[in-house]
Amino acid sequence: MMAYALIALVAGAASALMFASIISGALISLLLFYLAPLPLMVAAIGWGPLCASLGGIAAAIGLGALFGLPYCIAFAVTVALPAWWLGHLALLGRQVGSVVPNTSAPEPATAPEIEWYPVGRMLLWIAGFATLTTMAALLTLGTDAETIIGTLRRGLMRLLRTTDPQTSGEAGQFVDALARIAPAAATIVAMMTLTLNLWLSGKVTATSGRLRRPWPDLKTAELPPMTLVALCIALAFCFTGGLIAIVAQIATAALLMAYALTGFAVLHTLTLALKGRTFWLSSAYAVVVVFGWPVIAMVILGLADSVFGFRERFLRNRQPPPLPTS
Repeated sequence: MMAYALIALVAGAASALMFASIISGALISLLLFYLAPLPLMVAAIGWGPLCASLGGIAAAIGLGALFGLPYCIAFAVTVALPAWWLGHLALLGRQVGSVVPNTSAPEPATAPEIEWYPVGRMLLWIAGFATLTTMAALLTLGTDAETIIGTLRRGLMRLLRTTDPQTSGEAGQFVDALARIAPAAATIVAMMTLTLNLWLSGKVTATSGRLRRPWPDLKTAELPPMTLVALCIALAFCFTGGLIAIVAQIATAALLMAYALTGFAVLHTLTLALKGRTFWLSSAYAVVVVFGWPVIAMVILGLADSVFGFRERFLRNRQPPPLPTS
């Protein structure tokens, strides 16, 4: 029990230090800040969600005592809560078979098959947490759209003038555009960092032998059908106005990134029979990382697969024909 509590405290302390490093203003602190959920996720997947919850509570209390209540709440909402819940979902499974003892059989009965929580639904939870954390950060700037956009605009203008003191007023339109796309951009960053942290924590626990479930087949990741309906509703609210439009834009960005990730899963499936598959997949990832905008192609691929079922058709065509019965 002492070792369990020590692991929880160490994971919480590491996560809190990485989160608080942003105060230093150093460039490396930005990377540490985005990786802050990683220690708690490793604790959740390797030692159970209770371990992550104990570490997260201790870390939040410590940050609150040192830096004040806002840091405590920010850590709890953006780091501890996603790490605990996603770690819980990663270990969530149910039996789809039952053990039927057969004393007459010489071989032992087979263990029941376990159905683990689908990867696609975990992507939806990640999108929800990205939306929650981004909206919580924006609400610290103001409670209405005009105040939020105005604060973002002034902050970006100060940043621009710090890097280039000769900045003229002509940059106002550029800053206005940046301020309006900043919430969606922040959501995309939150979505990708949470996904990366979950993947890294799974790899760490698998390498150490602490992963208590088989590694999922990421090529099969697909979002529930109603996700497309939610995306259409969010898109419709984007054209309203005020705070509702900002929330809709954030939710739309998160859902589109979820479809982009499923688009990569589709790409991994459709290239199974391709020669030089590793080279082409590596090139696709490199192009997306370097240029950014080609991720739109992955979004389109993910959306198209959800409508037309490309992976299902491809895998069905790859199956060998049935053997003749006579």
